[in-house]
Amino acid sequence: MEAVPIASSFLSILGFYPLVTVIVVLTIIYHYMETSRLVKYGKKLPGPPTVPFFGNALLVRNIQPKDVLPTLLKMDIYGPTVRAFLGSKLFVFLTDPRDVEIILSSHVHVTKSPEYRFFKPWLGDGLLISNGQKWYSHRKIIAPAFHISVLKSFVPLFYENSWTLVKRLRDQVGKEFDCHDYLSAITVDILMETAMGVRGIQKEKNSFDYAMAVMKMCNIIHLRQYKLLLRFDTYFNWTKYGIEQKKLLNIIHGLTTRLIKQKKAEVLNSHPMVSTEISQTDKEKTEKINKNKDDKPEKKYTKLHYVKDDLDEIDENDIGEKRRMAFLDQMLELARTGTNLTEEEIKEEVDTIMFEGHDTTAAGSSFVLCILGAHQDIQEQVMEELNEIFKGSDRPCTFQDTIEMKYLERVILETLRLFPPVPAIARVLNEDVQLASNNNILPSGCRIIIPPYKIHRMPEFYSNPNKFNPDNFLPEKMQQRHYYSFIPFSAGPRSCVGRKYALLKLKVLISTILRNYRILADVSEEDFQLQVDIILKRTDGFKIKIEPRQKVVQ
Repeated sequence: MEAVPIASSFLSILGFYPLVTVIVVLTIIYHYMETSRLVKYGKKLPGPPTVPFFGNALLVRNIQPKDVLPTLLKMDIYGPTVRAFLGSKLFVFLTDPRDVEIILSSHVHVTKSPEYRFFKPWLGDGLLISNGQKWYSHRKIIAPAFHISVLKSFVPLFYENSWTLVKRLRDQVGKEFDCHDYLSAITVDILMETAMGVRGIQKEKNSFDYAMAVMKMCNIIHLRQYKLLLRFDTYFNWTKYGIEQKKLLNIIHGLTTRLIKQKKAEVLNSHPMVSTEISQTDKEKTEKINKNKDDKPEKKYTKLHYVKDDLDEIDENDIGEKRRMAFLDQMLELARTGTNLTEEEIKEEVDTIMFEGHDTTAAGSSFVLCILGAHQDIQEQVMEELNEIFKGSDRPCTFQDTIEMKYLERVILETLRLFPPVPAIARVLNEDVQLASNNNILPSGCRIIIPPYKIHRMPEFYSNPNKFNPDNFLPEKMQQRHYYSFIPFSAGPRSCVGRKYALLKLKVLISTILRNYRILADVSEEDFQLQVDIILKRTDGFKIKIEPRQKVVQ
């Protein structure tokens, strides 16, 4: 009869001690988290209330991609410096250009945030995510491939592919369609023929398949940023997303592998400098057209009110013809001549340039067309400028023509202001940083998030910031603004290596489309349904209609 209370007491003790152990362990962990240096400094910054152990992680629980931007914009109530915790990891959002300058202009804080590791199966240690000496040496190798003399030689190829797009769009006349699909495919074509110097691959199908695979890969990587379980590789690999990623990478890596293989075959079967010679021929052809066009002296390339970087320094110095080679030509030439550049490193950089060079400009050009379709008055002003340049002719666009496209340039820049293709830049601090705006200290090891989308809409720098106004980029207005109040290509040592390439390509592409089609769109920019993905997109699609102008292709 005595066995029952004894057994009950034993069971109570058996349950009590493990419970105490769990409580003690959790208390120790909580104390460790709360007394860590990151948490101590983070708590001095404004931000949303936290939950023990989770920090602010519950704010993104069950959140959908379309809801990310509205959720982030709610943080405005905390000011230009906002902190958030993911467990004990400290994230700080900076929107004051003075603070942004401290981070982006530094040669110390060039390390990308650990979240970029989700790109690694795709891009390896390419220029986007590499750090340290590898990043520095590869940047020095790649930057000369975007020298202005190389870009000039690309203009005929930009135009040729833009004209191909004009012909592809004939079947869409009078219909509403998503222009992003077409622009994604053509920007891949342009990259293959310019930066990669490869022609003859079955372009249209390969380019479209590649572009769609890239878009889906970006969606998966974006999900891993805020879906907590997907951040763990072991779990992710067993999910439907991990399985789909493997299939998508087969498509993406399949194309880049074929590009490298074909380029190597061309080099083996011809003089190693053949691509440079072709580029030089294109350059001479462009200069000849420029010279004959009204016998006007060639104008200098426009210098934007932008932070000077290594790309500007390269353009301002004569670096010699050998180094003025297109990207893949240069990579293969350096590998051939004994530079410490492996086959795997070449592939990683090709994958990186293919991604960064097409998806951003595809999104940017799609936004431009949608905005011009909604603002017929602005589209007419662009057409007046183009008619003045081309005098009603159907001749090819030249580099000299792009220099004269001042108003179109302002339209493109204003589009990039309102809809920057890369909506956020992330770094990790390697040293403590004192902010310029409020004297707060950001501790070494915290992760910095810089959102161009928010910075570009600050009323301190742009009157009526949500209104589309190309005159925001008149020279006198640009001079009045902080350099870091406009950063669609990032800025400083890790600025986008292809920013001049992108602007030149956009001018040729958009001008060629407009010379042949009038763009119509029913949705104004205020009503765009945006999704903060790896690349800024519209969830409602980039829907436009086109009407042929008089000299559209037959």
